[in-house]
Amino acid sequence: MIKSDYHLHTSFSSDSESPMEEMILRAISLGLQTICFTEHHDINYPDNPDHFDFLLDLNAYKKTLFQLKEKYKKNIEICYGVELGLMPSTHHQCSAFARQDSFDFIIGSTHIVDFMDPYDAIYFETFPSKSGLEHYFEDILTNVRSFHDYCVYGHLDYAARYIKDPKFNFQYADYSDLLDEILKTIIEDGKGIEVNTAGLKYGMSNPNPHHEILKRYFELGGEILTIGSDGHCPEHMAYDFQKIPDYLKSLGIQYYTIFRNQKPEFVKL
Repeated sequence: MIKSDYHLHTSFSSDSESPMEEMILRAISLGLQTICFTEHHDINYPDNPDHFDFLLDLNAYKKTLFQLKEKYKKNIEICYGVELGLMPSTHHQCSAFARQDSFDFIIGSTHIVDFMDPYDAIYFETFPSKSGLEHYFEDILTNVRSFHDYCVYGHLDYAARYIKDPKFNFQYADYSDLLDEILKTIIEDGKGIEVNTAGLKYGMSNPNPHHEILKRYFELGGEILTIGSDGHCPEHMAYDFQKIPDYLKSLGIQYYTIFRNQKPEFVKL
């Protein structure tokens, strides 16, 4: 059983309304031993119909988290994290944010490409399925080459969640040069990736990233792999975690990773 969820959001993220304490109580009821809140901080997130700014009130977040960490210390370990939305134009600002406090864990993610979120229909209307995903991966490569203040890169094929074309079928070979370079860069930088079970919630056959990406990461020598639900509400916490041990073992993976003080610790499946 996976006992740790390392990708969680609460009302401190623009796209969640869930109080942190409700999330903690749900985690305890599920028997989790460690959770890490990774609230969104996306500098210069574009205007959107929901009026989300995805800017984190760090002081308020930290105060609440550490109060609840103390309150529930006998029941569960609560770690202090953040998910940084990366764009080439904001690397310096994101680095300054990452270095201003002692986070246990930092996810680097790509949510915006050319000032569009693939979540919104306009992205794949502008860039059709295959080319849109390729363009997304190109942006990730730019980010991992230049930005280093993170622990794992989140949901590497996030954009694929929102491809509506029923004929689209992901094949690693279609992007192999690009993905190999991304994965090699992540590995050489001493960073990792995550298994994000929100892909299953969105009806995909795999968690994010696709199993071919995950398998190739380990073939290239990758070792660091966190597990996260990307849950924004209590009912999505540890989403489909019961499927993950057998899924990982089928790919030859025998452990996952948790972080404290941005240091990886390996846990056998």
